[in-house]
Amino acid sequence: MTQHLQEFVGVDIDYDSSFADMTTLRVGGRPLYTVRCSNPDAVAFVVKALDSENIPFVIVGDGSNLLVADESCGLARLNIVAVTLEFTDIQVNTDSGIVRAGAGAEWDEVVRRSVEAGLGGIECLSGIPGRAGAVPVQNVGAYGTEIAETLTWVRLYERETEEDHWVKAEELELGYRSSNLKYTNRAVVIAIELQLTTDGLSAPLRFGQLTENPGERRPVAEVREAVLQLRRGKGMVLNEQDYDTWSAGSFFTNPVVEPAVADAVQAKVREIRGEEDAANMPRFAAPGGEKLSAAWLIDRAGFKKGYPSMDAPARLSTRHTLALTNRGAATTQDIVKLARRVRDGVECEYGVTLVPEPVWLGCELDEAEA
Repeated sequence: MTQHLQEFVGVDIDYDSSFADMTTLRVGGRPLYTVRCSNPDAVAFVVKALDSENIPFVIVGDGSNLLVADESCGLARLNIVAVTLEFTDIQVNTDSGIVRAGAGAEWDEVVRRSVEAGLGGIECLSGIPGRAGAVPVQNVGAYGTEIAETLTWVRLYERETEEDHWVKAEELELGYRSSNLKYTNRAVVIAIELQLTTDGLSAPLRFGQLTENPGERRPVAEVREAVLQLRRGKGMVLNEQDYDTWSAGSFFTNPVVEPAVADAVQAKVREIRGEEDAANMPRFAAPGGEKLSAAWLIDRAGFKKGYPSMDAPARLSTRHTLALTNRGAATTQDIVKLARRVRDGVECEYGVTLVPEPVWLGCELDEAEA
């Protein structure tokens, strides 16, 4: 199979890389091999070939949303092929506000170039690690903005029909950190198209740390810099020398619960921590109910920044309780055990079950202790 793949222009086979090399958590065993695709036609060819032989594969961008098993889980090598997309073209039209990016383009580079061109709408998504192809899969969002607000078209290679075509964004059924591409075998993203504004101003700001006047619009470059400062302060901008950034970003999604559940959580906070803390509990209207803050619940369940100890191989970031970090020598099981401890602690204290955001390969949150 590998010889057949390598005969196609734009395909390169790598036998040496491990998932620890390809993910921001820096854990994970080796795939069967890694296929690097330098153009869209190569992607379609590789996916079709692997599917024809029923060979499992995973698309890997910067690996910022992956938790992969390793020797600590009994899997030094996984029965899966890693496919990386390495075409990075970005087209910015300053007149129309249309931006197109290949799936392999660094997402923050897409944001940077859009902002430098005076286009608005994605500046609050600055500093998010990963590639453009991953953005629609989980409807990436931050600081009150989601990609669903600007995404117009997505170029897909449909695995069942073997069709390479552009589809409207609404066909992806984008929801909170979800789409009909996530956790499915439907298609591989090849490129995305965004419709941005051309007046040099941001999308209406909603996040308290960015504005005291919800709904205001500010110069895009100013907002981008403010967001980057916020993310750096939380260890959410990748830095090879900073273990606080060796993470998958926000490890748990913010839970969306029925209003009665939010009321019960607030009552429990009032009982345990007092009226003032209960009054300040974050809760926001959201499709399907009310959205609570996972980071706030983790902290109020007793898991502070840097938990469990300074010498632990895996611990919460020293800057942000929502990030689980590898301190340089953690195994996958170290991350799994920490995630389980935090999830169970919040559930025990407040009756809310946190759901991990990363995609898990070869390991599970509730698997037996290793």
